[in-house]
Amino acid sequence: MIEVENLSKSYSGFRAVQGISFHVNKGEIVGFLGPNGAGKSTTMKILSGYLPPTDGKIRIAGYDVVTDSIEVRKRIGYMPENVPLYTDMRVNEFLRFRAELKKVERKRIKERVETVKELCNLKDVGSKIIGTLSKGYRQRVGLADAMVHDPDLLILDEPTIGLDPNQIRSVRDLIKDLGKHHTILLSTHILSEVELSCSRVLVINHGKIEASDTPANLTRLVRGGGSILLEVKAPALDITTKMEVLPNVEDVEITLPTDGDWTQAKIFGKPGVDIREEVYDVVRANNWPLRELARVKATLEEAFVELTQD
Repeated sequence: MIEVENLSKSYSGFRAVQGISFHVNKGEIVGFLGPNGAGKSTTMKILSGYLPPTDGKIRIAGYDVVTDSIEVRKRIGYMPENVPLYTDMRVNEFLRFRAELKKVERKRIKERVETVKELCNLKDVGSKIIGTLSKGYRQRVGLADAMVHDPDLLILDEPTIGLDPNQIRSVRDLIKDLGKHHTILLSTHILSEVELSCSRVLVINHGKIEASDTPANLTRLVRGGGSILLEVKAPALDITTKMEVLPNVEDVEITLPTDGDWTQAKIFGKPGVDIREEVYDVVRANNWPLRELARVKATLEEAFVELTQD
C-alpha cells in the first residue's frame, strides 16, 4: 500500500528527513513513532500530498505521490494533528460538504455520511454546531472527515491528542475496527495504544528510520527485555559482585534497601535470554533468603527511549 524509497526533505538547508525507506502492506495497522522534531509529521504530510519531497520516490496503492497526486489523494484519508474544522457548521452539513469536495458520487453522499457518523459515534450530534462540541467529539468529526470518501489508506497524526482516558479508549477501539477494512498509518505519543492497536512499529529519529518491527520484538530486544527483579536478604555489594560475573548478565542496578537487610536489585540479561535460572542458582548457592524473583516485561516506552535517546 505504501512504498517509500530514499525519501528526503530539506528546509533551507536543514534535512528534516534523511533518505528513509520503508513499506506498509495492505491491511496493516502501523505505528509511526518518534520524538518531537524527528521528521514524523513531515513524512506524513509528504505521503498525503501536502508537502513535496526533496528527493526520493513514494508510491501509494501503486501511484506516484508527485506525478499522480490526484489518484493518490482519492485513496488517502488524512487526519492532521490539529484537525481543521469549520466550527460554525453543523456536523451533518460539514460532512456533506467534505464529501462533495472529495468527489463522492452525489447519490452516495448521504449513505457515506451516515456510515461514518455510525462508525465514529456521531449519530447523536449530527445536528449540533461543531464549535459547541467537546474536544473528543471534534476529534471524531475529524476522523469521520478523513473516512467519508472511503479511502484505502488512513493516515492519522496524533488522533487521540487532548482526549481523556475514556475517549482515548473509544478512539483506540475505533481504529482497531477500521483496521479490518483499511490500511492505517498511525502516529501517537501514547505508546500503550500502539502496543494494543498496531501490528508493526516504525521508529524515526533525527530524520532516519531507527527500527521497523512488531511491538513484541522491539521490547524483547531492548536492554530491559530480559531483566529480573530480585529481592534478597544480602548486602548490595555481594549481589552486584556475584551477579555481574554470570555469562548472560549485562548489568545490575541496586535500589535502596527496602526493609532492614533486604535489598532489591534489577538484573539485566542479554536481549532475548531468560536469566531466572542462573540468578536463582546464585541465590541458592549463597543461602540468601529470597523474597522475590520475577521477570520484568519491557515496555514499548523503554524500547522507544533506547532507540531515540542520544
